[in-house]
Amino acid sequence: MSRILCVGAAVVDFVFHLPALPNRAEKYGTEEADIVGGGCAANAAVAIARIGGEAVLGARLGEDSIGDMIVADLAREGVDVSHVTRTAGAQSSYSSVLIDAQGERQIVNFRGAGLVLKTDWFDGLADLGAVLTDTRRVDAALAALELARARGIPGILDGEAPIDPALMGAASHVALSMQGLRSLYPEADIEDALLQIAEEHGCWVCVTDGADGVWFTEGDAVRHVTAFPIIPIDTLGAGDVWHGIFALMLAEGMGAEEAIRHANGAAALKCLTKGGRAGAPSRAQLNDFLKETKV
Repeated sequence: MSRILCVGAAVVDFVFHLPALPNRAEKYGTEEADIVGGGCAANAAVAIARIGGEAVLGARLGEDSIGDMIVADLAREGVDVSHVTRTAGAQSSYSSVLIDAQGERQIVNFRGAGLVLKTDWFDGLADLGAVLTDTRRVDAALAALELARARGIPGILDGEAPIDPALMGAASHVALSMQGLRSLYPEADIEDALLQIAEEHGCWVCVTDGADGVWFTEGDAVRHVTAFPIIPIDTLGAGDVWHGIFALMLAEGMGAEEAIRHANGAAALKCLTKGGRAGAPSRAQLNDFLKETKV
């Protein structure tokens, strides 16, 4: 079993399914809604645990009812939450998520207030196979990526905007969303942008773009892995699941291209199930999907 440190956001998502995303200031109603755990690092940790890895979460929560919900749900999923920083008087983060009939989503996130993320326990973690961090807390993300570099294990950055360049310099693998890439290079060709990032920061880099697949650097070239052909029901959390499975596959010794294929498969399966990270697959489900589905 590979052990992954996941550092970053943990929230509760209040999810509402609608025929179309709202575009006017008026009241809307729905017959379908869910309350699900969310947050980049937390979703990735659940995806890792579901597939048989060991996920240790570094996140910041308040000692409030929202924090209680988050911790309890993650513990049920098998995520190690023993190091989550909880602060008295602070407010935990939560989101309102609207999902349309095509599975696309619109998110409003309250990022919390008075929250602290301690990192002094990172060095005491034994047997880590990889580190995965989002960009939410730069200081904690840097500490996690520096730990990975010191131990000679993959340090993966989930690259959502805003992205501090120092994080790309500290990571061995930078996995950007297309939104993250465009925040850095609004007009540049995808291949040129990826190669420039790799050269400037000395890292492997890729960009994920949903149904359009993943572009990644290989030496001085950029290659592409096609996405699996699906009709999505719910894309909420798909990118987080992708990052979690990619990190786990690297920790298990898989090459980057095959790790991307596994991550693409896991994200595709997630998109076929409503309820955010509830769709993260088991190892058996992912292996069966990869065997049966060709691109």
